[in-house]
Amino acid sequence: MPATLIERLGFEPTETAVIVSVDELGFCQSANAATYELLRGGFATSASLMVPAPWSRAAAADYRGEDVGVNLTIISELDRYRWGPITHAPSLLDGDGAFPRTVDDVWEHADLDEVRREWRAQIERAVLWGFRITHLVTHFDAVERKPEFFDVYLDLAEDFGLPVRLSGTGPGRDPGFPIRELTAARGVLTPDSTIEINHLGKSPEEVSLSISALAPGVHEIVGRVSCDSEELRGATPLFAERVRSFELLQGIEWNDIAVRRTDYQTLFEAMRELR
Repeated sequence: MPATLIERLGFEPTETAVIVSVDELGFCQSANAATYELLRGGFATSASLMVPAPWSRAAAADYRGEDVGVNLTIISELDRYRWGPITHAPSLLDGDGAFPRTVDDVWEHADLDEVRREWRAQIERAVLWGFRITHLVTHFDAVERKPEFFDVYLDLAEDFGLPVRLSGTGPGRDPGFPIRELTAARGVLTPDSTIEINHLGKSPEEVSLSISALAPGVHEIVGRVSCDSEELRGATPLFAERVRSFELLQGIEWNDIAVRRTDYQTLFEAMRELR
């Protein structure tokens, strides 16, 4: 059996491959438009759907078979724009009747059985809507820092046979337990690293240089994207970051970068061969 993920995907061990992901499909109409434009234009290879978000059903109506995973959601962080559970989950509600705003609030109040039911329902709802789900990610990557939540995440990945994202390390993100080793032990595949696009540079040229310098392996480049609109500006104070990520991805000249591009569908197929 190949020793590394890059080999399992059929590449040489010295090669570098990247998954180019856009998160939060369903967040708003402007996010849906930007996400599908990037996927269909070849600028991105994968996306993740926030099933509880207000525009997720519209995203399903516009779906044409793109590589889409489920962005498991139990947090609703914005003050003016809220979403909540699709199941009966009292422990996952705040005073507004939406998901809690913070990770700490979730950790303090969430019942794990309700988390499991909610996340499973989100996956099943996406499948019911017609999505061919290829992977799982988590909103705010909160579960990676709490073993009991992380176990639920891996249980669902194993049950549905789906690869996952592990957002990894960084200030305040060290979970204190071996998430990669636990994931591998369950036979669940994950990219070797995940990097937010706005950490790679402020221009398409800077981002391209950073991608070119990545070590051999399978890396995921992630951004939350949207077209600029009054809708977006009313939904989130971080609208400019989403628009900038959209423009950065549109500006990358992939033919000039000596890396291979891949997607979560490829990881899904490799994981299925291992089962």
